[in-house]
Amino acid sequence: MAQPALLDPDRIAMVAKGVSAIVASRSATLRPSVMRAVGSHIRADGGRVTVFLRRSQSVQLLRDIESTGQIAVVFSEPSTHRTLQLKAPQAQVRPAVPDDLPQLQAYLRSMQNEVGQVGYGPAYVAAMLAAPLADLVAVEFTPTAAFDQTPGPRAGQPVEPLQP
Repeated sequence: MAQPALLDPDRIAMVAKGVSAIVASRSATLRPSVMRAVGSHIRADGGRVTVFLRRSQSVQLLRDIESTGQIAVVFSEPSTHRTLQLKAPQAQVRPAVPDDLPQLQAYLRSMQNEVGQVGYGPAYVAAMLAAPLADLVAVEFTPTAAFDQTPGPRAGQPVEPLQP
């Protein structure tokens, strides 16, 4: 029997357009680690997510992901604060490759638009997300839990899977 889809098309579209992404994990002793992603991608069906991190800035986070598999990513739309958290128990890290560049470039353009709506120019966003390909890693995961983290009465509530 097929698993019900975790995310509805509207949530997939929000993540797909490229919004702020903050990646977190934890050590075996439950010490948290966190870093801003410099790119993200979600498969059209929402079943697989990739976030891109600078290896040089994410040493502890990557160590935690590689040792525990645990990942949580918060996707937030800067202009509205609409926020979605995705979690997974088995994230995998791989080097970024030239085939990832179109996703990274699309993410940069989207973030320049998103952050521009709250008053920061394209040069600021380009500097914030700048990363040579040789310093990037892709962290891929299949979300197993989702939470509405938009400020308000539903913050922290689980997203109910779609029924087939």
